[in-house]
Amino acid sequence: MGKKQHNKDRMFITKTEWATEWGGANSKELSTSFKRLPFYCCALTFTPFDFEDAFCTRDGSIFELIQIMPYIKKYGKHPVTRVSLKQADLIPLTFHKNSEGWYNLLLALK
Repeated sequence: MGKKQHNKDRMFITKTEWATEWGGANSKELSTSFKRLPFYCCALTFTPFDFEDAFCTRDGSIFELIQIMPYIKKYGKHPVTRVSLKQADLIPLTFHKNSEGWYNLLLALK
């Protein structure tokens, strides 16, 4: 028997062992590319909203009023950026359809 027979008995998993044996390697085939949220979807629920109840913040995130108000009352933070958010920070949006069927956005900032 050699003197250093137990030199591989470690109390931790190496980076290579984690990646190959324990599933720590991420396959590039499984990763999805970044996609922007469509303008007609709420940034909190990711579902299409009613154009009459649309509100946005200064950073451009659009929310449905019914969804964002309980969130603000409970957490007091912006769901996307996690900064402080109040009801007064919400800007109402007005959408209009033009003759070609495209939506135009009218925004009145204070």
